[in-house]
Amino acid sequence: MLFNSCVDGKKSASDSLKAESIRNKNKPNIVFILVDDLGYHDLGVTGSTFYETPNIDQLANESMIFKNGYAASRVCSPSRASIMTGKFTARHGITDWIGAKTGENWRSRNRHDKLLPAEYIHTLPKAEITIAEAFQQAEYKTFFAGKWHLGGEGSYPENHGFDINIAGIDAGSPRGGYFSPWNNPKLQNKNKGDNLTIRLANETADFIGKHKDSAFFAFLSFYAVHAPIQTTQEKWKKYRDKADSAVIADKGYAMERVLPIRQVQDNPIYAGLVETMDDAVGIVLEALEANGVADNTIVVFTSDNGGVASGDHYATSNLPLRGGKGYQWEGGIKEPFFIKVPWLDNGGTKTDCPVIGTDFYPTLLDLANLQLNQQQHADGISLKPLLEGKDLIVKRPLYWHYPHYGNQGGEPTSIIQQDGWKLIHYWEDGHEELYKLPSTEHDSLNVISSYPKIVENMSDSLMLWLKEVNAKFPTEDTEYNKSKAESRRLNTINNKWPSLENNRLKVLSKDFQPNDNWWKSKVTID
Repeated sequence: MLFNSCVDGKKSASDSLKAESIRNKNKPNIVFILVDDLGYHDLGVTGSTFYETPNIDQLANESMIFKNGYAASRVCSPSRASIMTGKFTARHGITDWIGAKTGENWRSRNRHDKLLPAEYIHTLPKAEITIAEAFQQAEYKTFFAGKWHLGGEGSYPENHGFDINIAGIDAGSPRGGYFSPWNNPKLQNKNKGDNLTIRLANETADFIGKHKDSAFFAFLSFYAVHAPIQTTQEKWKKYRDKADSAVIADKGYAMERVLPIRQVQDNPIYAGLVETMDDAVGIVLEALEANGVADNTIVVFTSDNGGVASGDHYATSNLPLRGGKGYQWEGGIKEPFFIKVPWLDNGGTKTDCPVIGTDFYPTLLDLANLQLNQQQHADGISLKPLLEGKDLIVKRPLYWHYPHYGNQGGEPTSIIQQDGWKLIHYWEDGHEELYKLPSTEHDSLNVISSYPKIVENMSDSLMLWLKEVNAKFPTEDTEYNKSKAESRRLNTINNKWPSLENNRLKVLSKDFQPNDNWWKSKVTID
């Protein structure tokens, strides 16, 4: 068995103990910020020169930056379930976004794929002790705001350890859009034209103010930057002009295996959506300062999967990472991953250690000096040693299991990442790809023929693990029609791709206007 070894000796143990001794003696508060569909390179601090995210950039500079931080899945519900449970997706059973079709029902999508996607669990099991329940049991006041998408009535945030639930329902996207009036039974409409992302931040800030004198665990789960892609006319113009000044590229897409994929970050609508999310993060961080609890509050910032470069709204580019949301390559699973611990002097420190969303659960318990529960967060490890500047020997490979087809063009695969190698197993035909990270982070240099022994060992380990966790697999579609599949592919190339190029230029034109009220952002109060 190969192991990842992570060493970041930035500080000595004595320095860490000193920092701990001067920390506020109260229980540390937790603010967990989860963005939906945010790509690894969608922030200034991670390399974007188009999107502007000053508040998040500042947060990153006050945090430890995990350069190889991963989501537990390429799509939302499985990744979120892994954060909540500390388990990899194949173990907890939610392997696709809740609502996705499986088995013979998949044929109704008219995709003409070779396989029928595997069955999966459609609601977060009550038997799981969520991270919220763990903090609730430790007498923390627990709060949730935003996107849930882990089950319907009976499996909402308040059923899984959150004392307060604002806007968390079964929906995976904002019903009614990002401007009030929206259609969410857990979030009252107040003023027409109110922005959903800002409203969620204000609700979180209000919670912080009301509970500043007690320990709290606040989970802010933005619907942004998920589709529908919407912004105000002012923000659209700001970024349209910015794209224009940099010279708008003639072409914005290339053909991936199944669908076209965006190659440039120049969507002014998406840029405005990202900036509003950054504004909202600023509101929450300011609330911590204003209420005098910033020095005793751990802040986590991450995303649930890669940026949407194909399918949905083709919103962003994840280059130099290949793929995006729904894809099996780095662009689908590599995420911004920041942890701020105010009493540890590690702001801006970067680590190459591979970490994943399951690690948040034990890490936050450990930082709060609460007892770990390895039986629950079975696939997570505490990152506290790294945060304290100590060595960390990570004796585990990372696994991903997605026996489904992504809406964005991804294929049914399982992945093992170990000691800087990544092996991808494709369930359609059993072929595999091997990549050496990060030197081949484009995921375009498949070196499988050069390292047969590594391939054999990793493949065996992957299959053994899948068997141990009772993973579910896709099955052959006996009605698969190769000619219909080829016809669909040609239609994508000949019609979908040119349409995307035209739409891209349309939203960058000076006279672009989606509707009279810009998705209700211009609606005035009666």
